[in-house]
Amino acid sequence: MVLEALGKALNSALKKLFGAGVIDEELVKELVKDIQRALLQADVDVNLVMQITDRVQKLALDESLPRGVSRREHIVKVVWDSLSYFLGEKAVPLTINPGKPNLVMMVGIQGSGKTTCVGKLARYYQKRGIKTGVICADNFRLGAYAQLKQLAEKSSVPFYGDETEKNAVKLAKKGYQEMVSKGIELILLDTAGRHREEAGLIKEMQEIAKAVNPQEIILVVDGTLGQQAGVQAVAFKNATDIGSIIVTKLDGSAKGGGALSAVAATQAPIKFIGTGEGIDAIEPFNPTKFAGRLLGMSDIKGLIEKVREAQVEIDEESAKRIMKGQFSLTDMMAQLKQLKKMGPIGKVMEMLGLKYKLPENVAELQEENLKRFEVIMNSMTREELDDPRIIKSSRIRRVAMGSGTRQSDVKELLKQYEQMKKMLKAFGKSRRGRRGAVPGVPGLPGI
Repeated sequence: MVLEALGKALNSALKKLFGAGVIDEELVKELVKDIQRALLQADVDVNLVMQITDRVQKLALDESLPRGVSRREHIVKVVWDSLSYFLGEKAVPLTINPGKPNLVMMVGIQGSGKTTCVGKLARYYQKRGIKTGVICADNFRLGAYAQLKQLAEKSSVPFYGDETEKNAVKLAKKGYQEMVSKGIELILLDTAGRHREEAGLIKEMQEIAKAVNPQEIILVVDGTLGQQAGVQAVAFKNATDIGSIIVTKLDGSAKGGGALSAVAATQAPIKFIGTGEGIDAIEPFNPTKFAGRLLGMSDIKGLIEKVREAQVEIDEESAKRIMKGQFSLTDMMAQLKQLKKMGPIGKVMEMLGLKYKLPENVAELQEENLKRFEVIMNSMTREELDDPRIIKSSRIRRVAMGSGTRQSDVKELLKQYEQMKKMLKAFGKSRRGRRGAVPGVPGLPGI
């Protein structure tokens, strides 16, 4: 995983939140300290770390809970939103106008992985039906021509380069004309690597940009630089019109968090990240989803939205009764309808990134089972729904015939009912003393 060490540290911090019986100020402060340690170890600037964690602590403790959202959910969302914010807040895709030549110029310091990145982008867009071609305007580094040509051949995309031409501006112009004549939609222009102090190469970069007028200039920065990646990004941004950034080498870097946060601070959007050495190891950067991955929760926002949609209005007395395992099949039907809105329990747990061990037969409540159980319950009398204990052999036969199901299906429903009673009763005991202990959806303890 990208930034695996940071992700594990953040996920470990949140596990304390999920496992706690009571969410209080002391727990929140402990969570904040764990997050601070995780971010500092990932080389995130200390001032930014304090801004993030101060925000988390304030909102987690002081902000009023949205209707239908538990304190646990709220804190996770606050952490998640704060991480998303410092990573850039929103995804900004590369704009490509199909059917027209779109020239993208790639710049960066030598060794940042720029040429490899050109090859990866070519592959990425070629696979998505965009006619893509690459131009080698790097006549400074030995081997640049051969490397880019080989990458282009791997993806079967057109390549232009001339090892005998010593003028980078001419290379760029000729290459662009060649690609336009072939009807290429996305033209990726590789330029010579340079250091921000090298005035000659910076000037060359500016001259190329002026000559070919690229639609966008993308800066490639090395994720292993940590906070220094931000200094580099600012220097290039001051030298030319940097439209976006790609951060490479995030797969094994302990400083990746520092690089991402420092670059995001420049206000130039990060559009892609390099996730490995292979030609397919590149992905669009979405701060929101990336933050979720770091927290070990691939779609926590989606889960919270679904919980809101599926929330059950339960009065305080009913809540207490249900959490003692004292509820009817009518109550169970209401709960199952909410589960139908959310999807299979296993998927919900996966969205949360949690490893709670539910009773096996409860975890297997899939969509078709829920529909069948609802049909069965619709064939029961009010008395049977209120007190399932009275449903014996003759009633089971009648309900099965009335619902068009088997007697074994009716027995399975009653078995599930007993399992749910035991489970909720156990959860109720574990949650006593917790503030605002209002149950949400069966099978999601303490969320």
